[in-house]
Amino acid sequence: MAAITLTVENFEQEVLQSRVPVLIDFWAAWCGPCRMLSPLVEEVAEETTEFKVCKVDVDDQMALAERHNVMSIPTLVVYKDGKEVNRSLGYISKEEIYQLMK
Repeated sequence: MAAITLTVENFEQEVLQSRVPVLIDFWAAWCGPCRMLSPLVEEVAEETTEFKVCKVDVDDQMALAERHNVMSIPTLVVYKDGKEVNRSLGYISKEEIYQLMK
């Protein structure tokens, strides 16, 4: 399944009310490490059905980035049962993305 683009409008439905864990990638087009991480996040989105993968463009959705205290990007945030349970800053490998979800 392709990654879901999150907005302020769909955040509650896609993340807080999700029946499966959610991985959120906070990124921006101008960010070099984000451009390196993005293909890995997309691969994970296509490979898994165990959790949902979402993306937040921090330039388009500043309110979501601020609400989640995202100070640097890329930032990966994991939600389970409507609560943040894990977080990673900077570039990580595909294997580390899967580990973050455990």
